[in-house]
This record gives sequence, structure tokens and C-alpha cells, in this order.
Amino acid sequence: MTPTLAQRLAGEGLGTALLLAVVVGSGIMGERLAGGNDAIALMGNTLATGAGLVVLITLFGPTSGAHFNPAVTLVAALRREIAPALALAYGAAQVAGAIGGVWLAHLMFAEPVWQVSAKARDGLGQGISEAVATFGLILTILGTNRSRPELTPVTVGLYITAAYWFTASTSFANPAVTAARALSDSFAGIAPASVPAFLAAQVVGALAAAGLAAWLFAERPAKVADAASPGRPED
Repeated sequence: MTPTLAQRLAGEGLGTALLLAVVVGSGIMGERLAGGNDAIALMGNTLATGAGLVVLITLFGPTSGAHFNPAVTLVAALRREIAPALALAYGAAQVAGAIGGVWLAHLMFAEPVWQVSAKARDGLGQGISEAVATFGLILTILGTNRSRPELTPVTVGLYITAAYWFTASTSFANPAVTAARALSDSFAGIAPASVPAFLAAQVVGALAAAGLAAWLFAERPAKVADAASPGRPED
């Protein structure tokens, strides 16, 4: 049975909310338990996020496609896999869900619900990191969906787990996540002034990956055998 529009939007909103609850909640928990060791806090944040993505994509994939990310939805719209109007609705659900997930994490840890992050994430390296992180995420999704779609939840979870550590920005790679994390003055936060550069880099990375994938993963027609090729049986 094809999911209804309401079911698809609910899947995107709820899935993104739960993703942000994982990201922000594990960041708060990691920071509280790490005793000032940022590496341990980041490790806890990383493992929870990667594991959460595998579960959430598996859970909501059949309903909405489990984008949870306006960059993923943008690429799907450009590839004509989703109508523009639905893409806009997905984006609204993702942003609303992301903010709700941040507030849920704050409630779970008895933090003030309304916060604004003071954690600056500025500089050329941060922007390049976000472009690279988003590029890799989109390429991972498109490549896996083409060859082994059943492995998409695992490959996305593993990619983000790795990207937390090989990018200087810790791989936000998601405009909705970026905007929502500006509303958390916690380990996972980002200052509002740093958000525009992250968003621009994410769009650039997503478009670059979509362009490469259109060529790299294109289906090519099989070559017709040459009538004079060696080994062809004579008529």
C-alpha cells in the first residue's frame, strides 16, 4: 500500500525529530559523563548518532524514504524522484521536526527548552568540511541505492560515524540539523552566526555529488558486438 501524504510527512517530521533527539541528547550525555574529555564526549555522540541513523532509516524508509535532510530532498527533486511541491513540504516537516527534537532532548536532560548556541564554528576549514561531508553523504546514498538499496541504512550510518571524525566540522551535512542545533547551547550546538556558511557549503556539496553521480552511476547501454570480432561463429 502506498503511504498517504500525511503518513509521508509524519515520517519525515518524526524521523528528523528523533534524529535530533539522538544527536543533541547523546551530546549532552557524553559531555556530562566525559569529565571534560572532549574526545570521549565526541565518541559517545558519534556512536549514538550512527546507530540511531541505521534504526531510523530502516524504520521510516518504507514510509517517506527517510530523507530527514533538506539536502537529500533537494537532490531527489532535481533527479525528479519527488515532486517540487512535496519536496517543499518535506523540507518544512524536516525543519519543524528537527527543532522539536532539540527541544525534546532539552526536556529529557532537564535543560531549559529555549536556548541559543554560543559555540562558534567558523573558518574556511569548517566550510570545506561541510561541503565534503555533504558530498560524501549524498554520494553514499545515491551509490548504495543504485547497487544495494537494502544496505542504505547501514552505509549512511557508517558514513556519518566516520565523517564525525574525519571532518573538522564533525559532519552536520544537513541544513535542518544545522538550523536546529543553533537552538541548543550544548556540546552539539552551533552559533547562529556560523549557520549561513554551513548551509551554503552543504548545498554546494549536495549539488556537486548529484552532478557527479549522474555521470558516475549512469546506466550505459551494452555495446553491440562487432560482426567482425574475433571468435564470432561464421553464418
